[in-house]
Amino acid sequence: MRLHLDPTSCQAYGLCHEEAPNLVDLDEWGYAQPRGTDVPPGEQAAAEAAVRACPNAALRLAQR
Repeated sequence: MRLHLDPTSCQAYGLCHEEAPNLVDLDEWGYAQPRGTDVPPGEQAAAEAAVRACPNAALRLAQR
């Protein structure tokens, strides 16, 4: 599973980082920065929660 970010949709709410701190960092302005595209084993639930938490649908999950 891969985590993708549409940077033009991100509005720096930081909710994705709250749900998945091991998968998403925030830059100095609070915008999401995924740590990588592949979701490691055991982090799938956190990735799904991060996608659901984003009010602008800037994150999405896709199969490899």
